Amino acid sequence: MSSSLNRVREALEASGTTFEIKEMPESTRTAAEAASAAGCEIDQIAKSIIFRGEESGHVKLFLTAGGNQVDAAKASALAGEALGKADAKLIREETGFAIGGVAPVGHLSELPVWIDPRLFEFDMLWAAAGTPRHIFAISAEELVRITGAVKADFTA
Repeated sequence: MSSSLNRVREALEASGTTFEIKEMPESTRTAAEAASAAGCEIDQIAKSIIFRGEESGHVKLFLTAGGNQVDAAKASALAGEALGKADAKLIREETGFAIGGVAPVGHLSELPVWIDPRLFEFDMLWAAAGTPRHIFAISAEELVRITGAVKADFTA
């Protein structure tokens, strides 16, 4: 089992939430692929979008509905600094995950997290579990509880 998948499993176990990580036969790297694999609406996919703070140099996490796009200006206002593209190296260094498998939990370092209000319209969401083929089901309320995410409008 990959160390990334193990970190997600350990974080979920430590949170006390009920969960089941599923390995899918096909890729879940994109929201569309994950929705197809899970048999759900694209907006039931909790995408982990990572930005780099221009001043701090550290990553910020935005959990958004699969069909939504993050508005950089709104996200920057929430983060309190200009945000730019985080490269794969920085994402791996600060979260421990590769692009396409960034989970909302199990990061190597603490990071600020915001969550899209659209995700609260569903009873169940699916999120990456640390690899491009593993996902887990969770509610938006549980995501907030275990990540400390702040509900905010940051989509285009």
